[in-house]
Amino acid sequence: MLQTAPRKVIMVCFERAQILDITGPMQVFSAVRDAGLPGYAITLAAPDPGYITTTSGMRLGMDRTFDEIGDDELADLDTLVVSGGDGIVEALRDKRQVAFIQRAARKARRLVSICSGIALLAQAGLASGKRVATHWNACDLIGQAFPDLRIDRDAIFVRDGNLWSSAGITAGMDLALALIEEDWGHDLAVQVARRHVLFMIRPGGQSQFSVQLEAQGGRDGRLGKLLKWIADNPGEELAVPALADRACMSERTFARVFRAETGVTPAEFVERARTQAARRDLEHTAHAIDRIAHDCGFGTMERMRRTFIRRLGVGPKAYRDRFRRLPVSASKEVSHEYRHRGL
Repeated sequence: MLQTAPRKVIMVCFERAQILDITGPMQVFSAVRDAGLPGYAITLAAPDPGYITTTSGMRLGMDRTFDEIGDDELADLDTLVVSGGDGIVEALRDKRQVAFIQRAARKARRLVSICSGIALLAQAGLASGKRVATHWNACDLIGQAFPDLRIDRDAIFVRDGNLWSSAGITAGMDLALALIEEDWGHDLAVQVARRHVLFMIRPGGQSQFSVQLEAQGGRDGRLGKLLKWIADNPGEELAVPALADRACMSERTFARVFRAETGVTPAEFVERARTQAARRDLEHTAHAIDRIAHDCGFGTMERMRRTFIRRLGVGPKAYRDRFRRLPVSASKEVSHEYRHRGL
């Protein structure tokens, strides 16, 4: 059925919340209405009227207090979002916070937590036995406080039934993109991702960062230039003997220094570099998959396929079908049906 009214969203806030846990998803959600669709009507709610002070020191004005939101207003609630931040411990002790979440959750179509906000959902009894994500730095503390949670320590975001949860801070924007895809379709999600310079999906999890960033981080070490060269030349011969020779080291010394400076083996780093290069080509070019496999150093399409399934959970063809960037003209068609109806 065509959605003609904005989807109602309540964002639960508290003192010393992380500002990007709130404003990040809000910014991503706002792009749906900019595309000519009904989008989302977002209410910022907190226990007390006025402003909250976020962890950055910036203050955010609240739209409503919990007491001001009646059950009749919750009847058509689409999404309940709970933010995280340094003030989560005090929020857990606030009975008003937990009671409102319980009351709103009974009406909401889906529940969403950003960062440590999952602790509030758990405190309200809404996440028992669920697989969830949270910030890597909070996994142990939340796991100890709520041992019945199944915390995925490496996930950027997780969906378990109608419960969605994300890792810290900017991961909330990744989760918001996934919600847009569920609500409005893949094409619009790609359009929003492009506008905000976001990945439609991040490779791997919280513990995996782009090889370019890793190379930048190691530029002051003995292998800084080599790391950048690997990231820029994934199709070259990158076995340890060749790399050690380029670094002017013995193979044994090279392997030891490489691990000390990057935290991974040369083979792991090379595979990450080749996978990332292949992802980039699958998303942005029309090159045949076997050509991409060759150009990115996999040798054969089958070897690249096995690597993709192991690292990303999908093969190259499925990855391209799902995540290839669309031309602007194609993405504009998303809102055509709404516009010709005058919505």
